[in-house]
Amino acid sequence: MNKKPVETIMGILVLFVAAFFAYFAYNVSDLQVVKGYNVTARFLKVGGLTVGSDVRLNGIKIGTVIAQKLDPEDYTAEIKMSLTSDIKLPIDSFAAITGDGLVGDKYIKIEPGHAKDYLKDGDTFKNTKDFKTLEDMVGEIIFMVTNDGSENK
Repeated sequence: MNKKPVETIMGILVLFVAAFFAYFAYNVSDLQVVKGYNVTARFLKVGGLTVGSDVRLNGIKIGTVIAQKLDPEDYTAEIKMSLTSDIKLPIDSFAAITGDGLVGDKYIKIEPGHAKDYLKDGDTFKNTKDFKTLEDMVGEIIFMVTNDGSENK
């Protein structure tokens, strides 16, 4: 049981450095939930979008997905997001689910509209676009190619 005080001090120092690194990494990585006003969007397919995913405008994070649920009446996915109160979005803005490349994280991309009225806390996006999987896109290409060939005969 003869512990050297140097080992104890070094252990405490290592724990302090690890805690500082974790705190620094959390602040730099943009993992915090954006606080502001809440809005909802409805989609038929969310394609891997999760709670905590980003909401971006022109590539800049302006919000966070805070909840997902399935509407039992029409079976659409209701996505609730918190947007920073600094950004006021027109009510005709467009919300689409997209991803960072083929295997990247999914996020909600916002395209602002031109209306004079703005979304308020509790409002719902009227214009949305569902997530398209790679299989959906390949199917559309095959359908276009096979339709072009059959119409020319």
